[in-house]
Amino acid sequence: MKQLRWFLIAAAGIAVPLFADTVYQINAQGKQTVIQRDAIVVKEDSNFVFYKHFDLKERRVVKVNLNKGSLPYTVNKSTAADRQQIVDTWKRFGFKARVTDDSGKTTSLFDAFLDFYPPSGRGSLLESVPPRTSVTVSLEGGIANEVEFPKIARIEFHGDRMKLTLRSGEVEEGKFVMPTERPAEARLLGITEHYDPASEDVFDFSLPLARLQEIRFESQ
Repeated sequence: MKQLRWFLIAAAGIAVPLFADTVYQINAQGKQTVIQRDAIVVKEDSNFVFYKHFDLKERRVVKVNLNKGSLPYTVNKSTAADRQQIVDTWKRFGFKARVTDDSGKTTSLFDAFLDFYPPSGRGSLLESVPPRTSVTVSLEGGIANEVEFPKIARIEFHGDRMKLTLRSGEVEEGKFVMPTERPAEARLLGITEHYDPASEDVFDFSLPLARLQEIRFESQ
């Protein structure tokens, strides 16, 4: 948690060695104000600014679209090396895991989270269902228990059932509970060592839970 406190200090604007793009807005009084530091702007046109940054509350990388409207935004862009440095910083503060898929391949994942798509991954994500860093399991007796990633050491997948080994030593088994009644597919997303800082996506790894054998979370 010492590293997370260091990142909080950086977000508060105290001088620490972080580098990336800074997004400014000119307010009605003509003063330039900082909207977001340590971001990566992935696209900008006459109407919008699109950027990504690390969300401290959700502990994952998120994407933001700003409508320039009547109060313009400006961007102070950094070098490619600086952008790579901020991505390396993001990897230190999100949820880390080693993920084994149904073929036996294991991938080291950073800034892991769950998101939800139409069945079989067709189409865009379900924007009405927000991403999350927790899993909800249906236990015996119809009880649904939501467990946050920091409390989980390991998840094993057996068909439509999951076995969660918690850091407390407790074990919970049951079915994954979808957060919507609409047809949907739960996917584990995150970034790998090969993530391109210039990517418009906030992930370069995406697999349905149905194709996973195991997730082992690293202690934070």
